[in-house]
Amino acid sequence: MTLQRLQHIKDHILTGNQCAGMTTPPPSPLSTHVLNTGLGVPGAGMALSLHRLHQATDTWNLLITGTTNDDGRCPGLITREAFIPGVYKMRFETGQYWEGLGETCFYPYVEIVFTITDPSQKFHVPLLLSRFSYSTYRGS
Repeated sequence: MTLQRLQHIKDHILTGNQCAGMTTPPPSPLSTHVLNTGLGVPGAGMALSLHRLHQATDTWNLLITGTTNDDGRCPGLITREAFIPGVYKMRFETGQYWEGLGETCFYPYVEIVFTITDPSQKFHVPLLLSRFSYSTYRGS
């Protein structure tokens, strides 16, 4: 069992830099990681989208959609050039995710809104998730 777990970890290290179905993107200044804390596993196969608020019109502009890989990550969200100061939103389709696992949940989606003032920094926005709760924090 220990050898299987070590192989599983090794596989994630070698392939964890790809979203499901995507080629290897250049490093992104913004990353995310979904963890299913109820089951103690990565939140694999979760649809998500990244948006930026257009301040003049107060509307959200869709930047990219993706799906988390087997490790619950979706790197390559935005290029360094496109990452400008502003208000961003990550939307996670949690209802679809839980439905795919044969479960129900309280939150049909989770939106995390955050402000970027210094886009030269690296930002990590994880989502810790169970069927009835979630939390997040600003990582780097």
